[in-house]
Amino acid sequence: MSGLVTKMYAVFVCVGVFVFANGYVNIALNKQAYQQYQMENDTWDASNAVDGRKSDLSSSGGQCAISYVKQTATWWVNLTTIHSIHHITIFFLTNNKPWGIIHSLRTIDRNADRDVKVNYDVISYEVQTSPSINYLSMFFLGFSVYVSNTTDRLQETLCYKDDNFTLDTKPAVFTTTCAVHGQYVIYYNERLPGVTYPDDYSDGVATGLCEVEVYGECSVKL
Repeated sequence: MSGLVTKMYAVFVCVGVFVFANGYVNIALNKQAYQQYQMENDTWDASNAVDGRKSDLSSSGGQCAISYVKQTATWWVNLTTIHSIHHITIFFLTNNKPWGIIHSLRTIDRNADRDVKVNYDVISYEVQTSPSINYLSMFFLGFSVYVSNTTDRLQETLCYKDDNFTLDTKPAVFTTTCAVHGQYVIYYNERLPGVTYPDDYSDGVATGLCEVEVYGECSVKL
């Protein structure tokens, strides 16, 4: 009888701590997170992407993990133990504006046009010609998601590699199924020297992750 009570208590704790989605729990919630090229200000700390907050997807809202713009961008969450993962959902930085651009502005010169303010050290694009134009997605095109038992993304499973999204088609909220076992979920992107990238891609990359939800089985040791 006591064993049954213990198991019931464990299930109750699991329900109380995690958020459920389609029968799975968000096992990344409030876990340890890291990002490459972390900014000094805690406003953009890596942990923001696993704190459960996603009501403000802007760079000033304090709910997103944002790194400096560099040639590579890496972010990971440590699930603390090996879990059975089902799917992963990412809420990207949007500055609370819809993705996409007006077709006639597709070839705009981002370095010269007076209507575009650009800061290549920080992920901060402001396009004044229209409030609906959002260039932030260019920093995320080409991203990859890995699941690993270590922080080395090359040692384990590639869950997803973006090779077809554009500024017009990149979703602000992305979900991929990844039915594997692992302890670390890793987000990675790059713009390497000597590599030719599509026109929609930015010159550098940054994290810009407002929430990363990893859904799988709740692992409880009794």
